[in-house]
Amino acid sequence: MSTPTIRRSLFQPEHEQFREAVRTFAQREIVPHLLRWDEDGAVDREIWRKCGELGFLCPAMPDEYGGVGADRLYSMILLEELAPLGGLGISLGMHSDIVAPYLVEFATEEVKRHYLPRMATGELIGALAMSEPVAGSDLKAIRTTAVRTGDAYVLNGSKIFISNGTECGLAIVIAKTDVQAQAKGISLFVVDASMPGFQKGRRLKKIGLKAQDTAELFFNDVHVPATHLLGAENKGFQYLMRELPWERLQIAIAAVASAAAALAQTIEYSRGRQAFGRSVLDFQNSRFKLAELTSEVQIAQVFVDRCMQLELDGQLDAVTAAMAKYWCTDLQCKVVDECLQLHGGYGYMQEYAISRAYVDARAQRIYGGTNEIMKDIISRTL
Repeated sequence: MSTPTIRRSLFQPEHEQFREAVRTFAQREIVPHLLRWDEDGAVDREIWRKCGELGFLCPAMPDEYGGVGADRLYSMILLEELAPLGGLGISLGMHSDIVAPYLVEFATEEVKRHYLPRMATGELIGALAMSEPVAGSDLKAIRTTAVRTGDAYVLNGSKIFISNGTECGLAIVIAKTDVQAQAKGISLFVVDASMPGFQKGRRLKKIGLKAQDTAELFFNDVHVPATHLLGAENKGFQYLMRELPWERLQIAIAAVASAAAALAQTIEYSRGRQAFGRSVLDFQNSRFKLAELTSEVQIAQVFVDRCMQLELDGQLDAVTAAMAKYWCTDLQCKVVDECLQLHGGYGYMQEYAISRAYVDARAQRIYGGTNEIMKDIISRTL
């Protein structure tokens, strides 16, 4: 990531030490394998355990469950350093900062102690099973149901586009417990992958984020113990709305970091690449384009840092998070497109990082709620 012009004030020396540790780990354990992982369509499972050993998983989790109780700035650092390298950073973020917090906040003590320590070590990978074939951003339209029968719920339905779906050991499943109540009838369940009737479908092939685990999940008469209900029945939508601002800010953080990384790579490339007897950077068009992008990435960084401070203070609201998610991901796509253009033909070659950044960026405007949904959320306040 390039150094911003405006000094960032969020981080203390211990945060920067952690950043250096993550950066060193990434260069040693991740970067050498990126092309192979893309070709394989998956990362090495062992990388999760290595991340767990170094405290890179679930850093904000209380120490009584295997975490270290760190602030969310550590999660921000992990996203900033790993998201530009492809899908692993997104997978880790889903596991550590989306799935685990639901368990910490809403699960019974028995469920917490059974699953959270193994999530902290990387033995167990978590997924959030929300999207369905006919219900993406529209949660009210989900068709997966959970019917109470004695001391269990019988779960039926299917999910698609599930991050960590193939490797997950548990999934938080969003289901209707009251089919007549729309959003007010949604509940959340911790579903163990070993439960009979839980089936994992094919690993989905994507145009980008090729090594990031994305799959279909199927639930056929899965008997989920009532103790695996998160919080109260029919309160799931409220819980989701409570956690979504942080989820969307994570996407914005990844977007700015990825845009900054692409920009830094392109500046370096433009210095060395010769055209018509001089470097690409010597052309006024190149300098002006890079000046524009540098300015916009700096503006985005300042806004995201301010949003992060609001999150730390417990004041980040849904509208501000929607602004960050939509604007920063739009900017990411703009930056990587312009940067690829400055690479010329080489930018279209898969072995160049900018080509992977280009295809990886596109999903950012879709998941976590499409950018059109973000604009709708913002427009309701006008």
